This record gives sequence, structure tokens and C-alpha cells, in this order.
Amino acid sequence: MEQQRSVSGSVQSPRSPSSQPYLSVSVTDPVKLGNGVQAYISYRVITKTNFPEYQGPEKIVIRRYSDFIWLRDRLFDKYKGIFIPPLPEKSAVEKFRFSAEFIEMRRQALDVFVNRIASHNLLQQSEDLRTFLQADEETMERLRSYETGIFKKKPADLMQIFKDVQSKVSDVVLGKEKPVEESNPEYEKLKHYVFELENHLAEAQKHAYRLVKRHRELGQSLSDFGKAAKLLGACEGQALGKAFSDLGAKSEALSVKLQKEAHQLLMSFEEPLKDYVRAVQSIKATIGERANAFRQQCELAETMKLKEINLDKLMLTRSDRVGEAEHEYKELKAASEEATKRFETIVRLMNEEIVRFQEQKTREMGIAFHEFAKGQARLANSVADAWRSLLPKLEACSSA
Repeated sequence: MEQQRSVSGSVQSPRSPSSQPYLSVSVTDPVKLGNGVQAYISYRVITKTNFPEYQGPEKIVIRRYSDFIWLRDRLFDKYKGIFIPPLPEKSAVEKFRFSAEFIEMRRQALDVFVNRIASHNLLQQSEDLRTFLQADEETMERLRSYETGIFKKKPADLMQIFKDVQSKVSDVVLGKEKPVEESNPEYEKLKHYVFELENHLAEAQKHAYRLVKRHRELGQSLSDFGKAAKLLGACEGQALGKAFSDLGAKSEALSVKLQKEAHQLLMSFEEPLKDYVRAVQSIKATIGERANAFRQQCELAETMKLKEINLDKLMLTRSDRVGEAEHEYKELKAASEEATKRFETIVRLMNEEIVRFQEQKTREMGIAFHEFAKGQARLANSVADAWRSLLPKLEACSSA
């Protein structure tokens, strides 16, 4: 029986009578559509759930990358204080955009993205998520075209806006900008942790990339050496020729193993590290939202004080503008209270989110590093066994 992962992370059968809530999403079957600059990749997004607000237990829709951007931007706009899962970047190099490896990396990253949303206790309740998982293609296209403001912009513009947000956050943290700043030791500690984590993750991802590259280069070198050894064996006597041919065959077999291990290393180690670099950037964007909310709260509070002083003066002078000033003051006070409430909500959610993020990071990074070590041990054993099996033949030739 096919099983699904529940929103709490446990495995749940869709036919289980226990009725535990589950929401499972799969991003599958990438297909290239269109030609030239209009070409894009579409994906089948399969949703299985027993949530009553969904149309049924299973739904299959077709989505493209811009649909995922729409979902990400909608959530970022509505859920202030929540760390919205990051999306994979678009390939800047045209020739790699439709390579099989890039398409699979993109598919895997999109699958991670939407499942992180589906497993989040607040984001999974989003009406936009339900729309994304259930609406037909025409509806999604219409929704994208109806959006205004930030959502109307092209992906390149969105990236520039994101960079601008990051720059502002950096300026606040590094002291280049001197706005009203939140003075909170725990908050300062959080910002320091986030920026340090980003640097360390980026460094680890850089070296993981080099490991993948080294595996591929060694695999190619072994393949080239294997061909040369087999050609050498073909022009030698029987015993020596057979030994060289076997050496070449083993080299080519090891080349295949190295290339497979390089791909596995890319998908299960480098990509998760890269995903967490993106996740930290998402956290920094939320820090930027918190800083904006704090500044707005302070500015409104300061303006309200000035309005209060002005109102007192008008009342003392019995001005006929007292009524108007009282109305403005009440409106400003309501806006100030709303801004304070909004800021406090962001702070509360961020405190919850950082705990959740650290638990998730510990679990997922533990898996990634365990898979890395296991793969390297497996490869080392395969290489040692292959060379060891050749030793008797090569020793016989050298002693003949």
C-alpha cells in the first residue's frame, strides 16, 4: 500500500482509519515545452491529502517555475515573521538551463520547497497554497497576470528587489545606515548567528562543489587511462596483454562508479548545503521585514507624541481645529497600536521560527553529512577491492 508523509512528519497511509491529517506533495515529470526564448519546463504537482478544505484526496496539476514564484511571493507578502522556504535560482547560463542534471536539481529543489510549505503548521493553511495545488493552468495564469506591485515584476526584477532588501539588512547590521534600531541583546545575537551561519554554509557548499568536481575529473581520467591501457594490452603478449586489458577494464569500471558517486554527492550533499544558504537568505529577508516594522512602529509613536502636543496646544487656545486634530490623533493612535501589534507578532513568530529552523537544520544536515560519509566509504571500498583484485595478475607478470 502506498504511504504518505503526514504534516507532523510521520508516515501515514491514505486509507488509514485513524484519520491523522496529512498533506503530501510530489513535484514530478519535468517536461520541456516551447522553443527558443519561450521554452520552459513544466512539472506535474501531485497532492494527496485528507484535509477537508481540499477538493478531494488526490489532485494533479501542471505547474511551471513562475507559478512557484507566485506562491513564494504571496506567502512572503502575507506571512510576516515566517521564514518562507527559498526557491532554487534560475540558471544564468542558457546552455545549462535544459540539461538533464539541472532539470533534476530544479525538480528536487521545487519538491523540497513545496513540501516545506505543506508541512509548516501555519503556511499549510494558506489559501494561496490550496490555489497553487488545485487550480487549473488557466486560473494560475490569470492569477499571475492580475498581480500588481512586486508580484507584477519579472523574475530578474524580483531578484533585484531581494538583493536590495539584503543590502538594507546588511547596512542596518553593519551600521552603515543609522535609522531607529531595535536594541535587544537576543535580537543582536540572532543577527550575528544568521550572518555567521551564512558564511560557514557558503564555505562548506563551495568545498562540496570542489569535491563533486574532483570526483568527476578523476572519473574522466580513469576512463581515459583505461582506454589507453586496453590499447597497450592489445599490442603486447598474452600474459602482459591480458593484465593490461584487465587494468583498463577495471579503470573504466571505476570511472563509472566515480561519476555515479559524483552525481550522488551533488544531489544529496552539495544541493542540501546550497538550499540552506538560500534558507539563510530568506531569514535575512525576514530580519529586514522586522527592522521595517520596528521603524514604522517608532515613527508612528513619535508622530503620535507630536500630534498629542499639538492637540494640547489647540485645546488650550480653544481653537476651532480641535475636533479635526482629535480625529487625526485617534486615527494615528489606532495606526500606532496596529503597528505595535504587527511588530510584536513578527517578533513572536521569528522566535518560534528560529527554533524550528535549528531543529530542521540539525536533522537535515545530519542526514546529508551521514550520506556523504557513507558514500565516500562505499566508494573507497569499491576502489580498494577493484585494485586489490588486479594485484595477483600484475605480480605474476612482474615476476615472470
